[in-house]
Amino acid sequence: MNKSKRPFTKSKRSFRRRLPPIQSGDRIDYRNMSLISRFISEQGKILSRRVNRVTIKQQRLITIAIKQARILSLLPFLNNQKQFER
Repeated sequence: MNKSKRPFTKSKRSFRRRLPPIQSGDRIDYRNMSLISRFISEQGKILSRRVNRVTIKQQRLITIAIKQARILSLLPFLNNQKQFER
């Protein structure tokens, strides 16, 4: 049997790499609300590292920044306001 012919090979699909959520110029800081708000869910919870697609170091810095912003009342601890549609 000829090894060069493989009937059941996976096709090499080209996939588009997702852009990292944090660029090299972005500073992870409690004052950078536009950056921090991307890593918080609708309920006000901090999203996990897998969902965010960030490194461990970045996730730690994000968590610290979010907690500092909550203490300084820049961010709510909880977001339980229910949106009523009429």
